[in-house]
Amino acid sequence: MLDFGLLREVLQSLNKNKLRTLLSGFTVAFAIMLFTILFGIANGFQNTFENEFAGDANNSIFIYSGRTSKPVDGYQTGRRIMFDNELYKTIKKEFNNNIEFITGRVYNNVTATFGVERNNYTVRAVDPDHQFIEKSEMKQGRFINSLDLANNTKNIVIGNLVANDLFGNIDPIGKYLDLNKIKFKVVGVFVERTEGTDSNEARIIYMPISTAQKIYGADDKIDQINLTYNPALSEQEALAFGNKIIDRMKEILFVAKDDQSAIRTRNRAREAQEINQFNGALAVLVLIIGMGTLIAGVVGISNIMIFIVKERTKEIGIRKALGATPNSIVLLIILESIFITAISGYIGLLIGGGILNAFNLEDYWITDPQVSSKLVIAATITLIISGTIAGYIPAKRAAGVKPIKALRDE
Repeated sequence: MLDFGLLREVLQSLNKNKLRTLLSGFTVAFAIMLFTILFGIANGFQNTFENEFAGDANNSIFIYSGRTSKPVDGYQTGRRIMFDNELYKTIKKEFNNNIEFITGRVYNNVTATFGVERNNYTVRAVDPDHQFIEKSEMKQGRFINSLDLANNTKNIVIGNLVANDLFGNIDPIGKYLDLNKIKFKVVGVFVERTEGTDSNEARIIYMPISTAQKIYGADDKIDQINLTYNPALSEQEALAFGNKIIDRMKEILFVAKDDQSAIRTRNRAREAQEINQFNGALAVLVLIIGMGTLIAGVVGISNIMIFIVKERTKEIGIRKALGATPNSIVLLIILESIFITAISGYIGLLIGGGILNAFNLEDYWITDPQVSSKLVIAATITLIISGTIAGYIPAKRAAGVKPIKALRDE
């Protein structure tokens, strides 16, 4: 049962010794504030990396063509490497067992017009599988399908920001857009799963790759090949799988095996490996600094509690002379320690959270720098326990001193 008399006595003691209380609380609040800011920044870095790659499937590989940097089999350096439908079909067939989804890409810039509205956009001509590689969610209608591909239809899927730009409040499904003076029917509107920012991805227009190759004179050329591999592959197996595909493409296209610029790749398995290594190193660094800050807080509150007990030796002697038991004296000092540490820890948490929220840190690659309340509560409890132990030992010793000796203490 709560002893209100004891609680009132604790509050009176704290109020009577404002400077002592303030110094004790400042030590704890400052430690928790730094702890909150450090772990918040670390979480912000991790959030940035997650958001940066959230628009693509976690098991994706993007393959780009470039120019050769080394001669091979009579071919000179500087040769432009071109992907085509035949290469795409070969890769899809030979590596089918470990390919989940695959698409080619053809790019083109267009001027889109609807009524009096006009704007410039990038067209991505793709296969139906592209929807699952790029993580595009349909807001209305449908995505490009196999019939569009087989029949070279003039059907397009537009990003939600394209719809906002050109159609406003008009439902775009079934309407026709002029793309460089050629009419295309809108069959779907997609949103990115990272929606919430003015993303360029939401200003893309998709059309069947077969249609783009006919209309824009690309013949059977492909700018890029994207795929996702079997999610069951381990990180190392995924890296090896990506390397096998590149080696096979170099063999088909007469590219030297050690030529790094002719065919470039972006494998999410490698990115995940690098991100995990960075996050691991960052977590260890922040943990060391955070624990250092916490230890400094522990030492600070411990020293202050020892000093407080020493300073109150005469008070303890008076209390004992008036009939206070040693246990009641120890309990009083411990409750003061817990009260100061708990309140100051909460204040430190509020200040740390306020500092993190007061500044826009996204320019420094820090996104939503929040810290788990459980982590901060655990740190505060650690300081409370430390302060309790630090106060208990000298308080127990002081409570055992005879009143007459305590009253003589200078």
